[in-house]
Amino acid sequence: MVRLVVGHSRDLMAAREQLEQQQTIQAMIVEEAPLDQTLEAICRMLEAQLQGGICSIMQADVDERRLHLIAGERLSTAYRQAIVSVAIGPDVGACGSSAHRRELVVCEDLALDPRWERIADLAASEGLRACWSYPVIARDGRLLGTFATYYRRPATPGSHELERIVQAVDLVALAMERAQDRRALWESEQRYRSLFTYNPDAVFSMDLQGHFVTANDHCAALTGYSVEALRGTHFSEFLQPDDLAAVQQTFELTGAGEPCRYELQVPHRDGTLHRLDLTTLPVVVDERIIGVYGIAKDVTRRREHETRLRILERGVEASVNGVLIADAGVPGLPIIYANDAFQRITGYARAEVIGRNAHFLQGSETDPAAVQKLRHELAQHREVHVTLCNYRKDGTPFWNDLYISPVRDEQGAVTHYVGIQHDISEQKTYEAHLAYHAGHDALTGLANRSLLEDRLVHDVELVRRQGKRLAVLFLDLDEFKPINDSLGHAVGDELLRGVAQRLSAAMRPGDTLARLGGDEFVVLLPDLHDAGQAMEVAERLLSIVSRPYRVGAHELSLSCSIGIAVSGADIEQPLELIQQADMAMYRAKQQGRNACQWFTPEIIHRMGDRVTLRNELQEAIEAQAFELHYQPLIDREGKVAGVEALLRWPHPLRGYISPAQFIPLAEETGQIIPISEWVLARACRDLHQLDRVGLGRLNVAVNLSPLQFHRASFLGKLRETLAVTGLPAPQLSLELTEGVLMNDTEGAIETLHALRTMGVGVAIDDFGTGFSSLSYLKHLPIDRVKIDRSFVSGVANSAEDAAIIQGIISMAHHLGLKVVAEGIEQEQQHHLLTAHGCDLFQGFLFARPMPLESLIEFLAEHRPLSIDGA
Repeated sequence: MVRLVVGHSRDLMAAREQLEQQQTIQAMIVEEAPLDQTLEAICRMLEAQLQGGICSIMQADVDERRLHLIAGERLSTAYRQAIVSVAIGPDVGACGSSAHRRELVVCEDLALDPRWERIADLAASEGLRACWSYPVIARDGRLLGTFATYYRRPATPGSHELERIVQAVDLVALAMERAQDRRALWESEQRYRSLFTYNPDAVFSMDLQGHFVTANDHCAALTGYSVEALRGTHFSEFLQPDDLAAVQQTFELTGAGEPCRYELQVPHRDGTLHRLDLTTLPVVVDERIIGVYGIAKDVTRRREHETRLRILERGVEASVNGVLIADAGVPGLPIIYANDAFQRITGYARAEVIGRNAHFLQGSETDPAAVQKLRHELAQHREVHVTLCNYRKDGTPFWNDLYISPVRDEQGAVTHYVGIQHDISEQKTYEAHLAYHAGHDALTGLANRSLLEDRLVHDVELVRRQGKRLAVLFLDLDEFKPINDSLGHAVGDELLRGVAQRLSAAMRPGDTLARLGGDEFVVLLPDLHDAGQAMEVAERLLSIVSRPYRVGAHELSLSCSIGIAVSGADIEQPLELIQQADMAMYRAKQQGRNACQWFTPEIIHRMGDRVTLRNELQEAIEAQAFELHYQPLIDREGKVAGVEALLRWPHPLRGYISPAQFIPLAEETGQIIPISEWVLARACRDLHQLDRVGLGRLNVAVNLSPLQFHRASFLGKLRETLAVTGLPAPQLSLELTEGVLMNDTEGAIETLHALRTMGVGVAIDDFGTGFSSLSYLKHLPIDRVKIDRSFVSGVANSAEDAAIIQGIISMAHHLGLKVVAEGIEQEQQHHLLTAHGCDLFQGFLFARPMPLESLIEFLAEHRPLSIDGA
């Protein structure tokens, strides 16, 4: 048994060493170590694996005729010199035969093998008796070389040896291919650096048979054939028959090593002839000529001057732009030429403009500054570009985008001016259209935010100079979203247009009414003598907006909330007025809507505190910087029947922040979702921990956020939390307010049934303060109701509160529900509630909320009731 273990350990060590050797060699290949070093490393690896084996590697030349020794340090110098180059053939030793046949060749005994007859003495003097040679083949089928393994005794390979040899051969193939790839890349870089990069002329290369190998884009331009079409094509296909013999002779001279330069006329694909100044050079790599480079410069003679002038004249006549030529040598720059497009644009015949100065096209709306610029640049004999309002012969205006350039003679003197005019009237109209829409709301036609901000800056500066006041009114429609959502966006848009029309009709000249988007409007009231005028306008707008609207078959009613900000000496940035009015509007919303609210510094502080509190709350969420305190629930016998989990936030600077301060903010911002999920998970973990330490299976009540309850993922998250924490579902009770159930009542009841199926308890918190407690209570699958503390506080002094509590308890018991009274602080309250039949009690009279550590101590003194008796 010990031998088997030792043998197995040796095998594992050998396998590990083999893997490490392969990884080392692969690293050498990746890091591009010299090929001979990499191949020697492979030989050493296989020699270590095959006891008694001596390895050598030979590399095939390009034409696969000979093998050249590249690795085999364990062979003697004399033997390596003797086999430094071996022919590839059917009976040339082991390596030559293996390369020829491309398969493993095994020479079991070299002294008896006829393939070793010519070098049998050499092998004998080296002490070699067996040789196995394996061909090294590239991925594309090329012969790369051979891998030979020698032995000093007759031998044939077994499966183990063959497996190791094949692994080594794969590494050799990989190393050789990588080396050849690097070599090919180096040669390619030489070619392209030599001729192709940044060369403005046509550059190409050919093989020694005259076929194009590479060509740049200028070759395509000269011949009319794409670069792809040129590659592989013989140069004779692009020559005229009479030039073929001479070009073939010069090509052969270059292929023999002699550079040549000559001119040649080459036909373009379109039939035109290009005269080229052609230089051919031999391509030399490793002292071998492997091809021919060519550099061709286009030296085609330009067309005759008269032909060019005719073409230019025809082009000018065909132009869609007006073209004028004026004589710079005559005072007044008289027109000597006008094309057909000029006549079409202006309505003037050519005979009516020849000899006149072009300023006759100007009129009353022509910009004097543009005319002055035109005259100044022409006086300086410079090019000029202006846009002018010109007039046609019938008096209608058009916008002329005008370019004028001087024409100089051989000495540089200006002889003429050429003017190009482009009628851009349609473009100007379109730009005006875009400019209007860039500053106006597409739906209502009112000013948009961009135009509003421009007007605001202007109005603020104006009232500063005049010593008057500027008021900004920020108006937001109340409850517009439900109308938009229920009746559709078409009705909503029509309603917004109706509001915009009413507000527009109430504006004074000089006032600005803008729509910021959605249902938000802003009014600028400049030229105010006192701030009271702004309030008068705001109250009038409240009345205007609140009148009923008729939209199709619908009669709709709206109200709005308005915030007012007035300019003062402390306003540095005009946009602050919009921000202040926006904050005041938000305050008006909070005060019940359909109201106006002045901006005050207190609003900034309040909003700033709100933003700060929200940011700090987010930091607390991310750091999970909350605590859970637990307040016991006591049964009628005075035993602990459960606990309620209460969230606490210990702020590092402010101390404990009241939940009444941060919970409403979290509800508004949606931050309540991660908070609620944390509370639920933490409470479940803590209660499960109490059970593990032997303090009883207590029920824990957790307050549930309305947002969390109505989320589609609520039930799935709850199941996941119970599964992860290990708390049994019957130990968890969720407390919901009546308002949660009034929103989507059917969906809420469906969720409550799912909770009951899971075994999770549900209690109605603050019972008695909702809208229809008694009517829907009988339909809800719940377990408990919690009497609101406002009734409990007055039970000892108010007969009405006592009657309400007695009614709630009686009704709940008839429905099979338990009743919890919270906020008990006096013994008299406890006594009366007990007399009325209340089941569970909670309040400072019994215990204050406490952290888990204190709860553990408390429970040690008060043995908790089991979950079944809770």
